[in-house]
Amino acid sequence: MKNLGQMLKQAQQMQQKMADMQQVLDSIEVTGQAGGGLVRVTLSAKGDLRGLHIDPSLLKAEEGEILEDLIKAAHHDARQKAQERSQEEMKKITGGLNLPEGMQLPF
Repeated sequence: MKNLGQMLKQAQQMQQKMADMQQVLDSIEVTGQAGGGLVRVTLSAKGDLRGLHIDPSLLKAEEGEILEDLIKAAHHDARQKAQERSQEEMKKITGGLNLPEGMQLPF
């Protein structure tokens, strides 16, 4: 029974660390860009959109399709950075253990 009690205590500690991690990830912001910085997207490390900057030179009717592509590219860049930061933070609480292949973070 001593081992079971210790396992439960460790599980509670890990649960608290995961809750703390969610707060940390929500406070981290990353910015992706496209078009040499003409479009910038800022996300939290959890992937929540925090900001969007579009250079005024792209706000012309004939630039609409280009603008759409640049927004998608900037979002993709920011999302990759957010995932990298999330993985870095996760390694801090797991002591460097890698998650099993296919296992995703809970966000």
